Amino acid sequence: MTTSEQLFEKAKTLIPGGVNSPVRAFRAVGGSPVFIKSAKGPYLYDEDGRQYIELINSWGPMILGHAFEPVEKAVRDAIQDSFSFGAPTRKEVEMAELITTMVPSVEKVRMVNSGTEATMAAIRVARGFTGRDKIIKFEGCYHGHGDSFLIAAGSGAMTMGIPDSPGVTKATAADTLTAPYNDLAAVEKLLENNQNQVAAVILEPVVGNMGCVLPQPGFLEGVRTLCDKHGTLLIFDEVMTGFRLAKGGAQERFGITPDLTTMGKIIGGGMPVGAYGGRADIMNVVSPAGPVYQAGTLSGNPIAMSAGLAMLHHLNDHPEVYTRLEEIGAALVNGFQSSLTKLGLNYTINHIGSMFTLFMTERSVTNFTEAKTCDLPLFGRYFHAMLKRGVYLAPSQFESLFLSVALTDDLISQIIQANEESLQEALA
Repeated sequence: MTTSEQLFEKAKTLIPGGVNSPVRAFRAVGGSPVFIKSAKGPYLYDEDGRQYIELINSWGPMILGHAFEPVEKAVRDAIQDSFSFGAPTRKEVEMAELITTMVPSVEKVRMVNSGTEATMAAIRVARGFTGRDKIIKFEGCYHGHGDSFLIAAGSGAMTMGIPDSPGVTKATAADTLTAPYNDLAAVEKLLENNQNQVAAVILEPVVGNMGCVLPQPGFLEGVRTLCDKHGTLLIFDEVMTGFRLAKGGAQERFGITPDLTTMGKIIGGGMPVGAYGGRADIMNVVSPAGPVYQAGTLSGNPIAMSAGLAMLHHLNDHPEVYTRLEEIGAALVNGFQSSLTKLGLNYTINHIGSMFTLFMTERSVTNFTEAKTCDLPLFGRYFHAMLKRGVYLAPSQFESLFLSVALTDDLISQIIQANEESLQEALA
């Protein structure tokens, strides 16, 4: 038995399911999870000393690779001044200024501790600002584990087979309206049928939690127009896409301005962090400026702020990072596509910048229903074949991969070769 297997057996006696987040359990792909000991640059190292090329990057934030030296140094320097104060710091102000400079729509911002906390707060703010109760979300979009978001959720909830979680009240479910992603007519119908009742439409501008799914041409623009028509706020969940698809996130890349934006992961350099921000008049309803209460002892934690400032300053000052990410993404996807062609396979690859997913289906994937046509047992075999060849993928078909600039041309070639061999093995 490997060290990872021993740890998992012990963990199952102490932690529900043996993990602290469901997708880590490997239940969607079979087998036992790999326990990670360390990471550096493009590599992960497990408790058994095995090395893996990293294609998840802590679900997005390690855009510069693991333990990037300026971020690591910022953390080392910061811890000398203690770990937490529960009081205002200069770094919170600097972080807020940097975010408002980089993200087109954000005039004011509030720091929190996770992406889930950011989306929960953004919904509360939208309800407080508009005086309305209902929200619209999209099937397969995952915005964290807040009650309102576990209605037709994607990602881990879908992987575990419980898309509607027990513990979510009927009243909460009644206030959460759902539409298929990329279906503008469905959004319009919901807004028309719930006149003056919908506080916000929340969406991932590029979905990462049913696999990488792109907005169809005109979809984001159409949602923006409908929200304006109905006095409904538009919330972009950029926890995954923020500072990754462009310096200003997906909203910069697509040229769409949301009313509120949620952020996470990357603004703490990978440390626990989140934020939500938007128009000043909306954000001014947040306590203590306004009546909508939201608080957190660890919000704006000085260690997380130090890491995030080092990360965002580097991204802000080095636009070549985004050029390189585009090159890496294109090279991998082209290589994967060539292998599919060589093997006579017609599987779908969705890709934008440094995010992509190989879907084990011959259908196009533009929404949740189409994503569910994937051959999940095949993906499980493929996942383990890649892991055996030293490539660490997301342990679920319904997740995007996230690339880092730490990937070299040689590593890209290794990944492409491993993909071709793994497809052959999985299909044998």
